[in-house]
Amino acid sequence: MSTVKKANAQSSAPHAADSHDLIRVHGARVNNLKDVSIEIPKRRLTVFTGVSGSGKSSLVFDTIAAESQRLINETYSAFVQGFMPTLARPEVDVLDGLTTAIIVDQQRMGGDPRSTVGTATDANAMLRILFSRLGKPHIGPPGAYSFNTASVRASGAITVERGAKKAVKATYHRTGGMCTRCEGRGTVSDVDLTQLYDDSKSLNEDALTIPGYSMDGWYGRIFRGCGFFDPDKPIRKYTKKELYDLLHKEPTKIKVDGVNLTYEGLIPKIQKSFLSKDIDSLQPHIRAFVERAMTFAVCPECDGTRLSEGARSSKIKKLSIADACAMEIRDLAEWVRDLKEPSVAPLLAALGQTLDSFVEIGLGYLSLERPSGTLSGGEAQRVKMIRHLGSSLTDVTYVFDEPTVGLHPHDIQRMNALLLRLRDKGNTVLVVEHKPETIAIADHVVDLGPGAGTAGGTVCFEGTVEGLRSGGTITGRHFDDRAALKETVRQSTGTLEIRGATSHNLRNIDVDIPLGVLCVITGVAGSGKSSLVHGSIPAGADVVSVDQGAIRGSRRSNPATYTGLLDPIRKAFAKANGVKPALFSANSEGACPGCNGAGVIYTDLAMMAGVATPCEECEGKRYQAAVLEYHLGGRDISEVLAMSVSEAEEFFGDGEARTPAAHRVLNRLADVGLGYLSLGQPLTTLSGGERQRLKLATHMAEKGGIYVLDEPTTGLHLADVEQLLGLLDRLVDSGKSVVVIEHHQAVMAHADWIIDLGPGAGHDGGRIVFEGTPADLVAARPTLTGEHLAAYVGA
Repeated sequence: MSTVKKANAQSSAPHAADSHDLIRVHGARVNNLKDVSIEIPKRRLTVFTGVSGSGKSSLVFDTIAAESQRLINETYSAFVQGFMPTLARPEVDVLDGLTTAIIVDQQRMGGDPRSTVGTATDANAMLRILFSRLGKPHIGPPGAYSFNTASVRASGAITVERGAKKAVKATYHRTGGMCTRCEGRGTVSDVDLTQLYDDSKSLNEDALTIPGYSMDGWYGRIFRGCGFFDPDKPIRKYTKKELYDLLHKEPTKIKVDGVNLTYEGLIPKIQKSFLSKDIDSLQPHIRAFVERAMTFAVCPECDGTRLSEGARSSKIKKLSIADACAMEIRDLAEWVRDLKEPSVAPLLAALGQTLDSFVEIGLGYLSLERPSGTLSGGEAQRVKMIRHLGSSLTDVTYVFDEPTVGLHPHDIQRMNALLLRLRDKGNTVLVVEHKPETIAIADHVVDLGPGAGTAGGTVCFEGTVEGLRSGGTITGRHFDDRAALKETVRQSTGTLEIRGATSHNLRNIDVDIPLGVLCVITGVAGSGKSSLVHGSIPAGADVVSVDQGAIRGSRRSNPATYTGLLDPIRKAFAKANGVKPALFSANSEGACPGCNGAGVIYTDLAMMAGVATPCEECEGKRYQAAVLEYHLGGRDISEVLAMSVSEAEEFFGDGEARTPAAHRVLNRLADVGLGYLSLGQPLTTLSGGERQRLKLATHMAEKGGIYVLDEPTTGLHLADVEQLLGLLDRLVDSGKSVVVIEHHQAVMAHADWIIDLGPGAGHDGGRIVFEGTPADLVAARPTLTGEHLAAYVGA
């Protein structure tokens, strides 16, 4: 008996392996973090809050997740590591108790035109297997239903060694599902030749109007040396053969001045370099050219389905794979459930589970054929989540970047349930978030701040949600802020008429958008808001549209170069010192020769992570020593770039350094709440919210009467939303019309007019369910938005 008691006593003592229940961070100094030391509980939901730019992403993504990823990569062989991205160790003294990190961020999904929601998840692969098993007529293996696989035929002789060598004739055949006309893209493009060249000029007179095709560089050498046409002859006088060679000639090896080069016709060349890429990923001037020169139409052969006739002819219960991919996912999930076929029961169960995950996460309104490049940041993040919902892994650290982006208050409850479900499976869930609804479900809260940029980077609070509420931090003080409805609303000065809008799921909508006021478009995710605003408001000279597209910039780009602020600053320096402006560009003549103006020297260590060390020659200032001897208002160019926007606004506002053009740009940056950013901070270190507002500040310079903003509160702290509302008010008061797509109740409450779409998402949406003032919406509560807004303002 005593032995049993003794054994029980031993088993009740905690096991040493169970004591590692904290992730410990000591001395984190990444970006603006100031020696941060915290302990995060494992297998709990921890939310990181703080104003935009306070260091949340630096701590969660650039320290914890980055180190976890780096340590996992180190477990692979040196050979495999050579093919993986090399990650440097974050600047931190101790990181303890890490587990495998899975990052679910808001990066837009693949820009490849053949990437769809179905191919980005496993749903399409499972459907293809299903059709290859059950489809009638049977046309081949799963690849025969894939629009990414082309049909191939080949024949030739192979040698079989059996005693005497013997050659055997063999044919190879692979059936693919790709439509041969559009090559699996669903659209065909045609080229407007008048946009490629001016036919009254010769090539030597710069007839080509394609970006980058100047006769001064490589292209000039190729066109002059190929011998296919006379570069001094106007293009309109070319013979048919010469014009064919200029436009369509297949790649041909040529020799120019003893150098081997390849000549290729203009059309195949630009199709490879411009058209094969996602149009949104191109640089603005190239995108403008592509939009001018290319006309895209639905492929007449496959009718936009991307699939060959054979793949479309094979059906299950009168449905082809193209029909299945075109259905809304919630309807497809029902169809899969009705297929009772024992031979593929495990496959049907797995497919059903994946499709149900879409519905559960609030994406049931999407179809599998939807191009992944057209998903919003929030939708892309939720699609990435689907892979992890059915995962058997536990004790994993999931890292989310504002998972509520693009979600209506009604959908946030669903997202919260999913985060809790991941936690309850035994995972550590780390969430960077601003929405009080999600902060409220946290087991542990870490509040960073107190300010942004150099004024942030410290932990202001750690503990429970109740502790945060009663704490004196900015987040705690604003946690229960609720914007009130306005006493009086502005009256419209006119209307923008939209008639018969049918893009995507819109049901022939007629609506008048009031002008001269703040008009907010609301509705659940997938109800048709973006389709109405971006698809139906004519993009004219008077419309300035600020969408959620990512800012692209290298580590050499910074707020000064992105906003065009550096031009007037360079000119002011040049004028004050009697030298040329190019000297004050770190990408041009003024660059330090040691680091080419990067400020740091990157050393590639092959299998190991590269190392960035500050340049010894310029000490990280990026400029030649001679350039730093030129001053404006007592400061050199590197000191000006080290200033914050607020300091620079004062510096260029008056006195010797007074520069009105620079001051105007700085005013706009301060207006959108970026006063703390330093002018020379690399764009790659900015958070999502900062990039969105940088874009807004840049677009505010454009001359337009109507501003269209797509969720401007993305990445904004509760305290910053007030400043944004002030900015929107100033825009309207200056005579502009502002149309905002928004889910944030504070912006809805502040609106003069609300247009609510719904009632649901996908084919359940696409209708106008309410038009009127926020007060009317709260009083009548006819829609989901009305109910949530009424609860928010306490009506």
